[in-house]
Amino acid sequence: MNPISQENADVNAAIDAELQLMDPAVRASRSLAARFLDPEFVEVGASGRRWTYEEMLAALPDLDGGGGEDGPRFEPSGMGGVVLAPGIVHLTYETVIDGRRARRSSLWRRRDGETGWRMYYHQATPVPAGD
Repeated sequence: MNPISQENADVNAAIDAELQLMDPAVRASRSLAARFLDPEFVEVGASGRRWTYEEMLAALPDLDGGGGEDGPRFEPSGMGGVVLAPGIVHLTYETVIDGRRARRSSLWRRRDGETGWRMYYHQATPVPAGD
C-alpha cells in the first residue's frame, strides 16, 4: 500500500473508532469501551475536568451520550484527521448533544504489534452561544 493510501486508511480507522465510542451501547459497556481507550488515556473534558483511563471507564455509562437508546446522542460534524507520525492520528470535529456544542480533538495511537487504534488523548472545548 502506498504511503498516502495507508495514511487515509489510518485516519478512516481512527474516525470509525471515534464514532464507535459515541455509540451508547459502547459507552454503557466497560469491556467494549476499554477496547477503544489506551491504557495511558487522558481527557480534558468540556467541563475542564481531567479524566484518566480508569476514571473514564467507570464514569462513561453515566456521562453524556451513555444514557441508552432513549437518551441524547452525540451528533458529530466536520470530522477529519491527519497522520502526525506512524501510529499516531489526530482527529478534530464538533459535536452537539442535548443542544450543547463542543469542539473536539483526539489523538489515536496504534502500538507496534497491535491491530486496533486506541484513543490516547481527548479534549473538548465548549462553543460559546452565538459562535
